[in-house]
Amino acid sequence: MTSSPSLLFNPATYDPQHFDAETRRLLRATIEWFESRGKAQLLAEDRDAVWTEEFLEFVGEEKLFATFLTPAAYADGDPNKRWDAARNAALAEIFGFYGLAYWYAEQVTILGLGPIWQSDNEIAKRKAAADLDEGQVMAFALSERDHGADIYNTDLILTPSAPGSADAEAGILFRASGEKYYIGNGNVASMVSVFSRRGDVEGPEGYIWFAADSRHANYHLVESVIHGQMYVSHFRLENYPVTAADVLHEGPEGFSAALNTVNVGKFNLCHGSIGMVEHSFFEAISHANNRILYGNPVTDFGHVRGNFVDAYARLIAMKLFSDRAVDYFRSASLEDRRYLLFNPMTKSKVTSEGEVAMTLLLDVLAAKGFEKATYFAQASRYINHLPRLEGTVHVNVGQILKFMPNYLLNPKEYPVIGTDLAPGDQEFFWKQGPARGAGKVQFADWAPAYEQAAEVPNVGRFYEQAQALRTLLLTAAPDAGQQKDLDFMLTIGHLFSTVVYGQLILEQAELTGLDRDVLDQIFDFQIRDFNTQATALLGKPSVTEAQRAWAIGALRSPVADAERFDRVWQQVESYDGAYAMRP
Repeated sequence: MTSSPSLLFNPATYDPQHFDAETRRLLRATIEWFESRGKAQLLAEDRDAVWTEEFLEFVGEEKLFATFLTPAAYADGDPNKRWDAARNAALAEIFGFYGLAYWYAEQVTILGLGPIWQSDNEIAKRKAAADLDEGQVMAFALSERDHGADIYNTDLILTPSAPGSADAEAGILFRASGEKYYIGNGNVASMVSVFSRRGDVEGPEGYIWFAADSRHANYHLVESVIHGQMYVSHFRLENYPVTAADVLHEGPEGFSAALNTVNVGKFNLCHGSIGMVEHSFFEAISHANNRILYGNPVTDFGHVRGNFVDAYARLIAMKLFSDRAVDYFRSASLEDRRYLLFNPMTKSKVTSEGEVAMTLLLDVLAAKGFEKATYFAQASRYINHLPRLEGTVHVNVGQILKFMPNYLLNPKEYPVIGTDLAPGDQEFFWKQGPARGAGKVQFADWAPAYEQAAEVPNVGRFYEQAQALRTLLLTAAPDAGQQKDLDFMLTIGHLFSTVVYGQLILEQAELTGLDRDVLDQIFDFQIRDFNTQATALLGKPSVTEAQRAWAIGALRSPVADAERFDRVWQQVESYDGAYAMRP
């Protein structure tokens, strides 16, 4: 068997030299913790819905979350503690590689920390840093059973203490009562960031975020609302005392704190999805390439190779886009808010691509993909969770649409952003400012990324489609009625997403020297995906004749190249036996 290329995360060979020594040690220690437990035990704990207590003990012993999730300003001089998006992405990929439950424990801790690190409450921030150092986890209590994640409405009510009352004399500002639903880590979190409203104040002025402790007597855990290792809690507060030390945000600022937290938190979904697909890919190729059917290896069949090559190309594209998005997030500022587009892209587009890749692999594995002894069976159960966390795909595509006019038609000059993986602390995450003005964000011209790679056959052909989308906005843009038709506009949003996806893929391919064959194969599916959405547009009830003509004219066939396909297949095949988790 030929040696495996290095495009995928492989625990057996992983050595992230671009990180500092302590980061490398912790990433390797995390891998070793999972590998030492072994595949059988991890899968059994998933089947039996065993809470991840032993994993969190490891996290505490190694101060893993404390090191990765404490901003440098609250690190008490520890040079290893910082909020570094690059290494956080690497950790999320590792967690996803071994199981969604482990990724989720960190994900909801990140969300819980968001309102805390954004606040001006120094007492709460110092407490969060100390709690992380002790191995505690956090939770983010926004959702409710009746309202979902509706930031405009909450039935968790704060009642102010009467002047001169015993509560007021004791420093208790409010008593909180109400329920929150679908709150990860809500069973054990030492600090639960809770979204609420004052009962005596109407509208946004009444919003309040405060920190609660799940161990308090007035905090009542009702149940976990799912069956699984992840504890997704339903809890109730009954006259829970809230002091000044607990209050994080008040008024309209609370609305921005919620959205800005999700901006930080949703970013991790892409790398969790990547890790899940990578592990599944190793299992799939190692099984299929050694499975004999009708006297031949399964992978001798053309459609099987086609599925593998497509899944591989989509997986590499997921990594390219997500890694490039890290650069934009790390360099973000009030003057450069392009991350506001790339973040929902990592949330909706990358995670949806994870679903597509897993389905392609499952169509090859068939019954094998459901066997309880495979990681694949676990990942295929959970892969569809990720596009539906932190807002469903349609919510995120709706957000993406806000940026389309400026992105396609109104570019702005920016300094070139390179890749800088040196240790860094992203202070801007906690100073994002008011959550408004998305439609005013401008972008650097997207066309050069395509023009520089246009000699790659399928890149050049997809660039024609990308230019056609700009033509649609100039000649047959959605009218006022269509803009109110979410079904119609979501299709436009998906078309737009393919263009944005391609830009960052091309930028990262250039920065990393990606193999030209793989890049060509990636844009083979990009063309097909654009065709799918253009064809969907034809069937929309409100589509105009001009838009129908545009959709037909925008269709393209990918440039077929059997030799290129075979070379990419050889890369795929080289992963056969490259990694298997310890039993």
